[in-house]
Order: sequence, then structure tokens, then C-alpha cells
Amino acid sequence: MNSPFPPTLLPQDTHIEDLCLANAQLVLQDRVITGQITFKDGQITAIEDTAAVPAGAIDCAGDLIIPGLVELHTDNLERHIEPRPKVEWPHGPAIIAHDAELASTGITTVFDAMRVGSSTDGRDYAAYARRLTNELLELRAANALKISHHIHLRAEICSETLLEELDEFSPEDRVGLVSLMDHTPGQRQFRDIEKLRVYYEGKHAGRGLSFEDNIRRLKALRDSIGDKHEAGAVVAAKRLGAVLASHDDTTAEQVAVSAGHGIHLAEFPTTQEAAQACREADIAIMMGAPNIIRGGSHSSNVSAIDLARHDLLDIISSDYVPAALLVSAFRLADIWGDLPRAIRCVSETPAKAAGLMDRGVLKPGLRADLIRLRRFGDAPLIQAVWSAGRRVA
Repeated sequence: MNSPFPPTLLPQDTHIEDLCLANAQLVLQDRVITGQITFKDGQITAIEDTAAVPAGAIDCAGDLIIPGLVELHTDNLERHIEPRPKVEWPHGPAIIAHDAELASTGITTVFDAMRVGSSTDGRDYAAYARRLTNELLELRAANALKISHHIHLRAEICSETLLEELDEFSPEDRVGLVSLMDHTPGQRQFRDIEKLRVYYEGKHAGRGLSFEDNIRRLKALRDSIGDKHEAGAVVAAKRLGAVLASHDDTTAEQVAVSAGHGIHLAEFPTTQEAAQACREADIAIMMGAPNIIRGGSHSSNVSAIDLARHDLLDIISSDYVPAALLVSAFRLADIWGDLPRAIRCVSETPAKAAGLMDRGVLKPGLRADLIRLRRFGDAPLIQAVWSAGRRVA
């Protein structure tokens, strides 16, 4: 494949910042200290509990230093490649713009969600994940991206080509996550058909089928091949070496099925019943930042804040608003009265859920993914962002 990008845009011996950030409020795993943090060659080398500002250090004047944010499920890349319905944007510039936007919001690790599973005639959903992955991997190999990108395949159970599209991926693609997405109308996220109508007509109007015809088509697909697709996606995740996640579990029975698949990550359970069942099954619970900020789900499902108050929330995802991730963490900190716990929801816990043990915590030896920020009312104001020791925002 001929790449439009040069073999490398950043030579491997390029200097990565050797810095000491001093007189800062360092948010560690379980406490906040006044101290200094030093990083070199992309790794944190030292943390000291002191208010001193050594020569050559940056005086942070009491600003907070937290780990870079880890995002497991965002539709933001899809928004960039299709900024309006039926408008396809060139993928290279779209990926670069998406990457820069995430860096500006403090996200230093992202699992880019891409749908697999389409309609055979392309009228409703055309296949794109394999091509987009190729382009993302080329940019990543060329060191053209600011932050750490990983692949998240959203396996659409109610589709015609799911298994064929999954077969196009191999372990060499380093797919990190596969999530089981069942959008059959009348259950899970869209139990309320009228809420689904608003979503469909706002996002998919003019693509071909009427709303009613689409409901009939999706239900028929689920009845005919849904079980086969679900089983095939579970097998594909194992073949790819990816973490398998459930999506929109609603009942304890659905959580039990997820647990039977070996799932330990639940994306956006829609009821407290499902969240409680996840907790009992040792399945990490991820909720959306927009749900926290808006005070409720746009689909009339369970409130993430209610789950937080019942100790049923472990991870936050920005979902469809990248800037919401950091804001929502501070909302949780105010609710819990515990800033380190809230920051873990957007850093350490999602990193561990995805099998990334080299980041998400301010600790010597780990990646120097850092955010310097201060609070202004409800808004955290980012002053600087470093990804693997390189300043990216």
C-alpha cells in the first residue's frame, strides 16, 4: 500500500522534554500532595512531596497535575469523517483533527470506536472500519499523531456483514476493544421507541428506509442471525486478543449472559438493576460523561449521577463530547468529596480495564501522560498537556 505520509515525521532520537513541574497539587492514586514531578524520555522519573521549586523547574503556582485521560469509547472520529449526514470527509485530515481535539481536552489515550457490521447495499450503513483502521495505523506508524490511539470495534449485532467485516482484522491490527452492540428496537438503549424515532430521524433521515421499515428490518435481522453474530463476535475478540465489552445491558439476565462471555467491562448499563448485577459479577461499570453533565440520559435511561451515589460507577467515557470527560470527573469529585477517586475514573481504571498497565497514574516508571490545570468555577481550565513526555497542548 502506497502511503501519502513519509516513513516518519518524528525521528526516534528526537528530544522529548526533560521537565520538573514544581509547586503543584499532584493528584495521586489516593491523595493530593503539594510536590514536584519530573519526567524524562517519556516516563515519570520522580515524585517528591515538597513545596520547593528547584532551579530550572516550572513553578506551577499551585495548579493541579493529574494523569492524562484514558478514553475507551468515543464516537468522535466518526463525527469527523462524516460531519453531516451523507457528507464524507477525507479520512487523513479527519483523523488528524480528531487527534488534536482530544489532545486539547486532556485525553492522551483513546480507543477510537469504529462500527463493524453494515447493510449489504450500503444504503443505510456502508462498511468503513477496515479502510479507516489502515489510515489510522499509517498515521500512527509515521508518528503523525499527538496522542496514543488504539482500535475499538463496535460489533453491530443487527447488521448483515458483521462476521465478514470482523474477518478482515487480524491480531497485527492491535485491536484493543470489541464491544457487543445490539440496537434492536424496543430493548436495551432504545426501549422507548419514540426516543428511538427522535434519534433516527435526526441522524439518519434520508438514508433510505423509513423509520417503521427500519424497525421491521432490524427486528428481522436480530431474529434470523443475531445469536450467530453475537457468538461470532465473542470468538473474534478472542482471536484478536481484544478486551470484550457489553453495551447497554438492561436486565440482570443480560448481565449474566455478558458474564458468561467472560466480559469484565460494561459500557453504559441502562438501569440500576443491570449496574448492580455488574457489580456483583465483578464487571466494571462505564457511564457517559454527557449523562453526568446533563443530569440524565438523552435516551431516558438511568442517571449516571444516581449510579455514582450508589457506588455503581467505575469509569467515565466522553462518548460523543470529548471535552465532557474532564468536566464530568470534577462533577464526580464534588459529589463524592474525593478528587483522587474521581480522577481514577478517567485515568487508572479505564487503563487497567483495557489492559494498559503503563499509564493512568502519577507514578515513577509509568508513561508521562500529564495534565496541568486549574479550576474556574465548574470549568477545569487546562494549562498544558503532555503525552509520553511530549507537550501536545
